[in-house]
Amino acid sequence: MDEPIIDLQSDHYFMGEALRQAARAYEAEEVPIGAVIVRAGRIIARAFNQAELLKDATAHAEMLAITQAEQAVRDWRLNECTLYVTKEPCPMCAGAMVHVRLARVVFGASDPKGGAAGGAMNLLQFPSLNHHCEITSGVRLEECRSLLQSFFIEQRAKNKRDKNSDN
Repeated sequence: MDEPIIDLQSDHYFMGEALRQAARAYEAEEVPIGAVIVRAGRIIARAFNQAELLKDATAHAEMLAITQAEQAVRDWRLNECTLYVTKEPCPMCAGAMVHVRLARVVFGASDPKGGAAGGAMNLLQFPSLNHHCEITSGVRLEECRSLLQSFFIEQRAKNKRDKNSDN
């Protein structure tokens, strides 16, 4: 069986769509992470982090996108899908990705402290699990990283201002 050809231009394009979602999170003062899920060259789900907005610790961009994609395909199995996300998935999201049997996960910025796609650990390809996702990392890395860095610089400055105004 021939392996599918991975079009790196498509990766660039679809990560751009995930970056648009991350910008929406930034505007909502959420950690700027965006995700899209693609099946047969079409986006079937789009989401951004909404943990603060929804008051739900599980409302990560990836989790919300997975739920949307399951509804779109009318099945919990997403084995013909690719998830694009601006930051390396956390353990919770990576576990869900394995569970729904995503074919491929593409991310921008790595997370050496808490990432579960090769950063701190690799749940997406954990040997004893029943499914392994293909991983592509570093797509539009600088844009993804810079969005996160800008957000956290602003948050630290805001927190410092708030702390000083309390004194």
